[in-house]
Amino acid sequence: MTEKQFYAWQTAGGTGDVMRLVDCLERSEIPWCAIGGIAVNHYAAEPMVTQDVDFVVATDAIERTVASLEAAGFVAERFQWSINFKGGSKVSIQLSTEECYRDYPERSVAADVHGILLRVASLEDTLKGKMRAWADPERRQSKRIKDLADVARLIEAHPGLWTLLSDDLKARLEPPGKK
Repeated sequence: MTEKQFYAWQTAGGTGDVMRLVDCLERSEIPWCAIGGIAVNHYAAEPMVTQDVDFVVATDAIERTVASLEAAGFVAERFQWSINFKGGSKVSIQLSTEECYRDYPERSVAADVHGILLRVASLEDTLKGKMRAWADPERRQSKRIKDLADVARLIEAHPGLWTLLSDDLKARLEPPGKK
C-alpha cells in the first residue's frame, strides 16, 4: 500500500479531496501553503495521519480561493477566523483567515506529504504556528496537547529549533539530544 493509498483509506477518500484542493489553488495561481499538522508531517521524522488540512492564502486571494473551490465542488462554510470546505471525504479543509499567517505563502516550500505534492509553510513558520496554537488558552485541552506534541516532533527532527522556543515550552519539553 502506498502512502497515498494509506491516507485515502484513513480519510475515506481524502487523497482525492486534497489533490483537488491543490489543483484548484495551483491552476488559479493563488499563493498558498498548508500549515498545521500537514506541514508538521513534512518536517517530522514520522508522519501521523490527520484528517484536517489547514491552509492559508494571500489576503487578496481569499475570495478567489472560495470561488475556485466551490466551482470544484467543495461546500464552503464561513466562521470568524476561517472558511471551512467539505468535499466527499472525511477530510476537513480549513482556510485560516487570521492575519498572522498572511506572509506564510511567500516562504512556503514544495513538499510530498502522504504521497501528495503540495506546498507547506517553512520550517520556522510551521514551528511558529504550532507555538501560537499551543499558547492559545481558548483552544480545547486536547488540541493544545496535540500542538505540544507537534512542537516536540519538530524539535526532535530539527534540534536547532530549540533556541526559538518560549521559556514555557522549554519547561515542558526535553532539550534535543537528552535521550
